[in-house]
Order: sequence, then structure tokens, then C-alpha cells
Amino acid sequence: MENTTRWSRLGAVVGAGAVALAGMQSTAYAGDMKDVKHVLLISFDGLHEQDVARCIGSNACPNLALLAKSGVTYTNAHTPHLSDSFPGLTALVTGGSPKSAGLFYDVSYDRTLYAPLDSHCKGTQGWNVVFDETTGIDGENGGALVHLDGGGAFNPQAIPYAKVNGVCTPVYPHNYIKTNTVFEVIKENIHGSRTAWADKHAWGYDWVNGPSGKGVDDLARTEINSIDPKTGTYYLDTYTHTEVFDNIHVQALINEIDGLDSTGKTSAPVPTMFGTNFQTLSVAQKSPVADQGGYLDADFTPGPQVAAAITYLDNSLGRVVQELKQRNLYASTLIIVTAKHGQSPTDHSKLVKNGDTLTKLLEANNYLDPNGNFGQNNTKTGNLNDGTGLSGTGMVQTDDVGLIWLRDQSQKDAVVKTLQANLSCNAPGICADGPQAYILTGDRLADWFGTPSNGRTPDIIVQPNPGVIYTSSTAKDEEHGGNAPDDSHLGLVVSFPGIRHAGRTDDHYVFTTQVAPTILSALDVDPHLLHAVQLEGTRRLPGLGLDEK
Repeated sequence: MENTTRWSRLGAVVGAGAVALAGMQSTAYAGDMKDVKHVLLISFDGLHEQDVARCIGSNACPNLALLAKSGVTYTNAHTPHLSDSFPGLTALVTGGSPKSAGLFYDVSYDRTLYAPLDSHCKGTQGWNVVFDETTGIDGENGGALVHLDGGGAFNPQAIPYAKVNGVCTPVYPHNYIKTNTVFEVIKENIHGSRTAWADKHAWGYDWVNGPSGKGVDDLARTEINSIDPKTGTYYLDTYTHTEVFDNIHVQALINEIDGLDSTGKTSAPVPTMFGTNFQTLSVAQKSPVADQGGYLDADFTPGPQVAAAITYLDNSLGRVVQELKQRNLYASTLIIVTAKHGQSPTDHSKLVKNGDTLTKLLEANNYLDPNGNFGQNNTKTGNLNDGTGLSGTGMVQTDDVGLIWLRDQSQKDAVVKTLQANLSCNAPGICADGPQAYILTGDRLADWFGTPSNGRTPDIIVQPNPGVIYTSSTAKDEEHGGNAPDDSHLGLVVSFPGIRHAGRTDDHYVFTTQVAPTILSALDVDPHLLHAVQLEGTRRLPGLGLDEK
């Protein structure tokens, strides 16, 4: 499947050395999965490995259990050091971590970009990039998110600019990702192929198209933060209401299996690569314990909401698999069930919500504006993505992790010293004094995430004690984004009727980045056509008959 012209283009992006290495690899992968014609990738956001083991062991998820009997269950799968939805999905569809793909969070910072209102690139560089629900036109000027499709277009106030070959150019989400995706590689290398994906934000997830902007033929424009017209409330208000949103994605998959597009309105070939994201479990996990959300103990015993959410997800999985069987597609479809991220803490005795002490400490010491006037904290409407935030200010992004882009990078050593002097949970401490906490900077930061000199990598990353969420909100008792054990240790089941010695568990330590090259190998496409696979040396998942030669 090698194409000389394509390899030449790729060399311009990732370097001749990497291309030469890739050219030495075999592109023919016979064996257990030689009959794969379609790949279905499903992300049950929040799904821990322990959830998979417990629900299969108790027969609480019979449909997932049946897939496991026809496949391999990976018991030691992990996110690549960050667990926000952006790097989580990037891992699955590019084979890379934020180091190569450049996506750290849906709300991040890039020192090379100009503000959305600076269309001539004449102002200060450094912009707080927000590619979330407000990326759709409904979010313009802080508008209500009243349409499932986000309003049907991009919000121009959400799109920053960059100088490209001296020309001031808008940066859409697909321009923002630095590497290509499996969708692009499949379309370029399998004649007549079709791709489809559905996710939680209608326009912020445009980046799955990859730099070409054309990787996904059928990208469902569905916005979970929109208002359900039937109830007048948000799909995220309860986990049962989130099921209504996720059902839209279930129906999209069924439509695609039936030879239609995701809307069910137009005939289309069954996708070669397709899939979706589910939010119900994540919402149930975050729900306060007082409202019967989350888990009952440190052993991942699900509370009522989580138990019901897992049942819902398993039933949805069963509907999709049954449709594959009815259309005689099951025997030719590789099914991968995993998650973009986990959720932390499942053991609520470890929960600490002292407020955003990290940001307060940085402000108090004048490393960021002491009044909080940085990034899009200061806009004319008071809403993100009205285009009027402050540029060149640095920023901090916190959840159960802290990503710090300094206003003045020369202050890094002083900032680290200040953080190290305030590690305890006592005010003004940042609650990072335990054995699993760390402050990431210097060579270790560069090794994991690239050097901050590239403009996008944070100067400092703070991983607090597991269980710490930098908020005082009473609306949620769990969160994700960082590298705490409950964030990063995920469920992963790879199923196909032709897998030899099916029904096994594999305890190799693997990263979710290994899913992308596995997908391409199963479709008989060289995984080294993925830029991130070349740059990071990502290997396929073991034990599937596709091991590196």
C-alpha cells in the first residue's frame, strides 16, 4: 500500500529519517485478522479496567462479556499521561500523545497564535484556545446553546489565527492538531473507503478530520451541552438525560451499519472505520455521592447511578452488535471498546476539594495576573469565546491536574520553588505532598510532552495527590484530566471472531496510543503512515497476531 508520492509528502512533515524507517516495515499483516473489513471504535468515557473486570465477573454486562470471549481483554491499559477527552481520543486515533499531536486539553494555550479578532496578526501572540461547546456558532457572543448541531457552523470568535508562510491564517480545530489521524490514512490508502465518527461537541471535535480537514466523511455534529428541545433542559443535567443524547449516537451507528449516513436520511456505504463516544457513565461517576453517584468504596463497587449507567452502556453495545449480525457484518468487523479517560477518585474517602489553590498561589505571587485577568478570564461579555480575551498573558488550566503556561517563562525556576514550598493541603498549599504527586518540568516534562519552547507545551504540570480536584464546586465528586491512577487505568477489549485463542486477558502494560496502529494493521494498512507512530515509535497491541516483526 506504499505510495511514493505520499511518502514524499509525509517526509516533508516528519523528516526523511522517520520515513526511511517506515519504508523498511512490512505492510502485509496476515494472520488472525486477515478478514477484517470494518473497524468499530467505541469509547465509554470513564470506563476503568476495574469496571470491566467487575461487570464481566458479575454478569452485569453480558454483551461486553460476549465480546471479551471473542477477543482479548487488556488489564493494564493506560492513557498517555494526560486524561482529558482531547488527548484521550487523540491517543486512540493518531497513535500519539500530546507530545506529537499537540492536544493537551480542550481549553489550552498556544504562544504562537493570535486572537480571533486579530485577523491581520498584528497584535500580541499567545492565545487561550477554547475548542469546546462554544466552538459552534450558537456560542457566538455568549449565546444559548439551543441547537443539537451547535448552530450548524463554526463560531468565528472561537477561531484564532497563525502566520503560515507569512500569511495570517485562521486555525480551525483540524488545523490545530499536529499529526494525521487513522481516518485520513484509511481514506488515502483503502480504495472506496468511508469513515464516520460521532462525539460530544459538534464543532470542537472537528480535529478528528486531521490536518487535511477531510478525514471523516460523516462527522455527526452533536452537542451535548445543548438544550434538549423536548425538555428545555441540558442533556448533561442528569445521567438519565445524558442517555437520551447517547441514544442519538447509538442510532447513528445503527444507521451506518444499515447502509445509511448517521442521520439515516441518505444511503451510504458501510464505513470502513466508524465509532462514537458515550457520556452517560462519566456523568454518573461525577454525580455527587449524596445523589447516589460515583462508587461505594475503593473496590470500585458502583453506586446506583454508575450501576445503571453501565447497564445502559452494555444494552446499547448489544443493540449495535446485534445490528452487525443481522446485516452479516459481525464476522468482518473488528470491535474495540475502551475509554478516552477514567475518573477520579473512585474512593471518595480520598476526595479533596479545597478550591483552585494552584491558580490562587500563582496569582498571589504575581506569576499570573493577581486579579485573574489572563487568557479568556477577562472578556467583554463575560463568556468564553467572544473573541475579546487577553492575549500574551499565559494561563493555567486545572481539574485534577494543573497545566501552567507562564506569563514570563524566565520565572519558571522561581515558580517551581514556590510550588515546592507549598505542597501541603493546608492553605495556601496545592495538595501535592503525597508519593503519587509530582511537579513536572525540565527534561522529564520535555520527554513526556515536548519542550515548552514549541509554544504549546505547558511550562509546568502539577499532578496533585490522587483524589484532589482543584475546585470547591458541589456539583461533582469526580473529575479527570490528569495522571492519577483512576484517571489513567482504562478498560480495553479488542474483539473479532477470527482472533486466535480468544477469551484471553493480557496484562502487558500498554498505552491507548497502541489502538491506532492496531486498527491500521488489521485493515492491512501500514501503521507507520501515521505521523505520531513514526515520531513516538508506537507499537501495535500485543497478542492479536499483529505483533511487530
